[in-house]
Amino acid sequence: MTGVSTATYEQWNKVAQVYPISVTPYFFSLAVPGDILDPIYRQFVPDESEIGLSSEKPDPLGEEEHMPVPGLIRRYEDRCLILTTHLCAVYCRHCNRKRYWSGRGAIRIERSFPAILAYLKRETSIREVILSGGDPLVLPDGKLEYLLRQIRKIPRVEVIRIGTRIPVVMPMRITKRLAGMLRKYRPLWVMTQFNHPREITPWSQMACERLISAGIPVSNQSVLLKDINDDFITLQSLFRALVRISVRPYYLFQCDPVRGTTHFQVPIEKGKELMKSIWSSTSGLCLPRYVVDLPGRQGKVALDGEGFDK
Repeated sequence: MTGVSTATYEQWNKVAQVYPISVTPYFFSLAVPGDILDPIYRQFVPDESEIGLSSEKPDPLGEEEHMPVPGLIRRYEDRCLILTTHLCAVYCRHCNRKRYWSGRGAIRIERSFPAILAYLKRETSIREVILSGGDPLVLPDGKLEYLLRQIRKIPRVEVIRIGTRIPVVMPMRITKRLAGMLRKYRPLWVMTQFNHPREITPWSQMACERLISAGIPVSNQSVLLKDINDDFITLQSLFRALVRISVRPYYLFQCDPVRGTTHFQVPIEKGKELMKSIWSSTSGLCLPRYVVDLPGRQGKVALDGEGFDK
């Protein structure tokens, strides 16, 4: 990268030994060259703070304590999450599953899926299945369709969700063919993650439009990140831009206290003040719920306070 010193490369290599680096050329192109404070750049470039002394846990939500079979997380009675892969197109430095990046304990869905499928068939209270990872849309179309087809054969599963950042970081992956394939397995929802208004480009808009035109609703789950989107103008612009491209602002997450993400943490009180300001000046269509995800079965807790619904 132009303008990066040898010392900086050495720092990156040190961090990469613990938390690898991956970024698509497309997402890289959205960053301002040479600006180490750029909000896009900071989402994919490693920081020495990731491997500093930390009291934070690698799995603060206790996901692995709620894994009745390998690769399936069940923290709620009526839904579960399947880890389809440990790979992503971009390794976002604030990720709450950084523990999987190294490949140690790599997720091989072809090995774990038979046990997962058997579990889904016998657990009668599960009505919703979330495909996550890693990023499910890095899987080949054929493998992804196999997972969807087998899940859709279970009558009790009413809804499938796909958690993916592909529309943001590699939108050209959302082809007409992929959208057409996904259409067959509706009701299916896509949950994505735009964190900054500059991530909304003609390419990402086209990706979302292809999904929506195929009858697949797209919702957004942003993460509140220090020096990336923790100001009124940025958040308001992001939420308004999402509505312009027919993507629902669903959640604004307090950044999970994952080991290696301390430098992204925004005080909850600041987040509350930001949301109060946005609520008082912005259409209800543009308002996500501000939430924190708590360990185990405690789940998502709203931080909005009273009076935030319009």
